[in-house]
Amino acid sequence: MSQQRQIGVTVLPEYLQYEGVENVLDNLMQRAGVTAVSTSPYVMQLADVQTGVREPPADAGAGQVRLLDRPLWEGKRELWVRTSPSFVPDERLYADLRYQPASADELTHREGQVVAHFIEAAHDRGLEVYFQVQAAIPPGYRVQFGGPVEEDIPRLPDGSLPRKRVANNGSLASPHIIEYQHALIRDLLQHYPDIDGIRFDWPEYPPYFLDSAFFDFSDHARRAADRLGYHFEQMREDSLALYQKLNGGLTNFDLDNWLAEENQAANFTVWLNDHFPGASAMLLLKAQLSKELLAGFRQTMDDAGKPNVELAPSAFPPPWSIISGMNYSLAAKYCNSVSVKLYGMHWSMILRSYGDQLLAANPGLSETLLVRALFKFLDITDADPPERLSEVYYPGPDEPHLSGPLAQERKILAARKLARPMPIYALAHGYGPTEDFRERMQTATDISPDGVWVNRYCYLNDDKLDIIGQCAVGCNT
Repeated sequence: MSQQRQIGVTVLPEYLQYEGVENVLDNLMQRAGVTAVSTSPYVMQLADVQTGVREPPADAGAGQVRLLDRPLWEGKRELWVRTSPSFVPDERLYADLRYQPASADELTHREGQVVAHFIEAAHDRGLEVYFQVQAAIPPGYRVQFGGPVEEDIPRLPDGSLPRKRVANNGSLASPHIIEYQHALIRDLLQHYPDIDGIRFDWPEYPPYFLDSAFFDFSDHARRAADRLGYHFEQMREDSLALYQKLNGGLTNFDLDNWLAEENQAANFTVWLNDHFPGASAMLLLKAQLSKELLAGFRQTMDDAGKPNVELAPSAFPPPWSIISGMNYSLAAKYCNSVSVKLYGMHWSMILRSYGDQLLAANPGLSETLLVRALFKFLDITDADPPERLSEVYYPGPDEPHLSGPLAQERKILAARKLARPMPIYALAHGYGPTEDFRERMQTATDISPDGVWVNRYCYLNDDKLDIIGQCAVGCNT
């Protein structure tokens, strides 16, 4: 692992194709002063609405306002695309598996070498190079593409499938998901032996919607609970009771009591264990499943003869990590680092989605009290909360993110306390207006002594790249 403070930027292959490898590296080094880069093992080309997916991602509709800062083909800041692997997968590694890699095609053979070229060129300039791949969304190359079959989708306490999702993760307990991921790791390390690390995204149950906080009651999770000594039926019954409490039984008296708590998020697990012990146990099971997933990734990398390749996942910050299953203390046993997402546009989107569901499900609930309670629990801003949910939304490209330096610092400090001695990197997001990004980037640099990653190059115009360089001055001297 690098001994200097790491400053990294994720740049996905479409920009290597469109702007050129050397131009991208010039921008990242001369403007942003990076010490590390991350990319993914695919290549991209234009498609249409019928055959492609939107770039940038629509985030279940809330992110339709997002536009690229750095245009792609035909000067577009919003486009529909399709992808192919940047390499020819070794089919032997996936023999008899439920999930199979995307097939190499004409796009692979025409453009795929750009990824290997980027790795070599970045190493020649003294940079560390990582892959960013999905932890539980086969085939894993890119977030918008792929997903689990129905049997491997996480379930709600009543056994039903989720109605709406942002992260199309499979169950972390599914052996089919796990076997595919292990094969993918071996394949990537075989084709790209010089990679410095793999940054797995979402090795957890991402709680973008309130329902997602109640995963996972799939048959896979039931078998894992039995194996690990958990009482699955109690977990299911108490989690269902909590779900019903929040979706029809929540009162203003509950919110008043909740707001009276001095340290709401810290006391949450105590309250949950007192009132719904089975739901509390499900949080522990999710943490075990996330830990086992990461342990399996590490073992697979070691078995492939790559013990020095870093395992460097990205995950939700506290308190979301409590319900997602990302236990930073457990992760520290297997990971070289974890990047903690400081994604302000997602924070407001999540709070709004929770609030809309709770308000609709509980007639007579005070919207003002609900907003105050959600802001207090999620701790996403330094300012006083607004009065109404309509004031909380996914910001447009020219609107600042609903966050603050102290709230971001509290999340990084909480993760670092749990993770010691494993490094924790603040993971800032490039989306948003330039001056707002300057404030968020400066905050990330100030609060994260181990280093900072920025996601991703497509949202970083030249002014933002210069800001990264300005904030990074002194970090590695």
